Amino acid sequence: MRVRQILADIMGTETAGLPERLCRACAVAIPVSGVGLALVTATGHGGTITATDGPAAVMEDLQATLGEGPCVDASHDGHPVLQSDLAATGAARWPGFTAAALQAGIAAVFAFPLQVGAIRLGTLDLYRDATGPLDRPQLAEALAFAEAATTILLHLQDGVPSGQPLHPELAEAVESRREVHQATGMITVQAGVGLAEAMLLLQAYAYSSERSLLDVAKDVVARQLRFPPEDDHHE
Repeated sequence: MRVRQILADIMGTETAGLPERLCRACAVAIPVSGVGLALVTATGHGGTITATDGPAAVMEDLQATLGEGPCVDASHDGHPVLQSDLAATGAARWPGFTAAALQAGIAAVFAFPLQVGAIRLGTLDLYRDATGPLDRPQLAEALAFAEAATTILLHLQDGVPSGQPLHPELAEAVESRREVHQATGMITVQAGVGLAEAMLLLQAYAYSSERSLLDVAKDVVARQLRFPPEDDHHE
């Protein structure tokens, strides 16, 4: 069974970093530009657990901030969302997300819900910088990786001590989501831009300064970093 093979290849004896290893393996097995793994909570997008590259990470955080996008719909509806040409059909469905995705060089998105029965756990999201659908073998591979991702999330949470709500890797995603959301809202006011543009400004600063998105977001929330309008967006 393909799912067992995927798990055997990435799990080994070390449980730390399993989500990251799964996303890297998925990006190698399927011809995509990036892969992201997002957590879903009772209130919606719970935060980015991991992503393989900058654009994928931006797209994950952007969908959480805007509350729209393929991964949001996949989680809500419980079905894969296969968007093979964002420029052609994405704007009518997700106007804010699509504009920012195209600006970031994302042309196609394939989102797969991770769930057990009615319980939603997260989404596995594949990003391409070129249009075109997944063919049948690629789709089967993506579904296998989604099932493996579900198993990994359950495995991580199963090992959490009593009284601790989430595994540290999952708790970090929730913390990151909260801080990034707050920072993005502050930047919209400071720079006089929309949420999508604010997220791109935040990510661009993190990339150029070689810092994590969460660290930069914390600086914004602490008012140690501002993004004034028509400025170079440095302190």
